[in-house]
Amino acid sequence: MTERTPALVSRLPQVGTTIFSVMSALAAQCGAVNLGQGFPDFDCDSALLDAVGQAMRAGHNQYAPMAGVPALRQAVATKIEATHARPYCTEAEITITAGATQAILTAILAIVHPGDEVIVLDPCYDSYVPNIALAGGVAVRVPLTPGTFRPDFDKISAAITPRTRAIIINSPHNPSATTWSEGDMRQLQDLLAHTDILLISDEVYEHMVFDGATHQSAARFDGLAARAFIVSSFGKTFHVTGWKVGTVAAPAPLMAEFRKVHQFNVFSVNTPMQHGLAHYLQDPAPYLQLSAFYQAKRDLFRQGLEGSRLRLLPATGTYFQCVDISAVSDLSEADFCQWLTREVGVAAIPLSAFYGDGFDQRVVRFCFAKQDDTLRAAIERLRKL
Repeated sequence: MTERTPALVSRLPQVGTTIFSVMSALAAQCGAVNLGQGFPDFDCDSALLDAVGQAMRAGHNQYAPMAGVPALRQAVATKIEATHARPYCTEAEITITAGATQAILTAILAIVHPGDEVIVLDPCYDSYVPNIALAGGVAVRVPLTPGTFRPDFDKISAAITPRTRAIIINSPHNPSATTWSEGDMRQLQDLLAHTDILLISDEVYEHMVFDGATHQSAARFDGLAARAFIVSSFGKTFHVTGWKVGTVAAPAPLMAEFRKVHQFNVFSVNTPMQHGLAHYLQDPAPYLQLSAFYQAKRDLFRQGLEGSRLRLLPATGTYFQCVDISAVSDLSEADFCQWLTREVGVAAIPLSAFYGDGFDQRVVRFCFAKQDDTLRAAIERLRKL
């Protein structure tokens, strides 16, 4: 009897290994400073670790409630109301998820039916389009304005059809490090006002907004909040990306559908982490001070590269810095990042990886969520370009 593995027809035939995995592996192979993949190389607050440890010792080691530990959902609702003046019902409108990526997939599976269209704004995080495909939907890519990465509302409006089910936005924006203004959010609110289009607002970098600006959450705008799944991430906020704990806030009718999917693809999320986070959130200082913490790292990195041949683009949010490489190399973004990792010893990510058509505008992304010594080592190498 011969062994035979049946052939599959792929649900995601265009998907391979992500650029983040590729560049991190190459950085490790070459001993390069890894400013590619967006994770901190420093630990979280020991008080948070202590809170999780205490939760384990207190016996919080079995399944959490499907929607999340009540104390954590209450802490999330309290934080949203304090920062964005929007009350959410702890019981019916807040759900704890296994990270923001799972939250976005769950929202898409809950609302998108085969043939529905979902507008995404290029460049966009790489999970959005595969998520839409898994739901049987059609991703409609609308480019942000090249160079500034501002939303082009004329193009967004032109992309809306009777089949448009949802639009996904991301501010602060990965990969461009730009943020949407109050005016941008009001334009989106006006555009959607007379439609049944739903909004998925990816706000995982909400506490990383610089130069005294305020994060313009969809929760701040009545017309957007009423149709929005608002996604955030404890991993990004508290330097624990490996914990994979996120949140979703949405009106009760939308959340009811979200939870129908959530209970069958995750059911519940890591129990002691939830209890530890609920305790840690009683003090708002760690997330309220996060913008200043990352602005200092942004400024260190930008000041170190001033006068170099890399042209710094504005960075108003997230922990990323984009640079124009036109004065340094004629290589494509992807080839430049390979060369930079191998020959210079610094890993970066090409922005073309975030576009459906691989649009190359000679821009690459660095992550500055690193120890200051790590950043200085990278700066020393990059200044030699």
